[in-house]
Amino acid sequence: EVQLVESGGGMVQPGGSLRLSCVASGFAFSAYDMSWVRQRPGKGPEWISSINRDGGRTQSIDSVKGRFTISRDNAQNQLYLQMTNLQPEDTALYRCARGWGIGVDFRGSGTLVTVSS
Repeated sequence: EVQLVESGGGMVQPGGSLRLSCVASGFAFSAYDMSWVRQRPGKGPEWISSINRDGGRTQSIDSVKGRFTISRDNAQNQLYLQMTNLQPEDTALYRCARGWGIGVDFRGSGTLVTVSS
């Protein structure tokens, strides 16, 4: 059974940082590109960042470039998202996803990030 379990969300003040983690199981993690997607309140799903199988290539949306960094540890079957300088508009449910960009085929249930003063 494919499983993606996210953790690390919470409430943070504007300008703060969080590191999200995702533990993958039930499939060959190192054989897949991986992504983070988010859903802000009242909005549809939004792809934000992807990383290729060996971690050598990444891509992100402009609004998070320079603030968010996607990475992975294939030995531990884990995906990460380091988020810095968080802003209220980053408030969302963040989900780990298997695949690249619109090609994702499985998502975890997510971890909630709230940015508020």
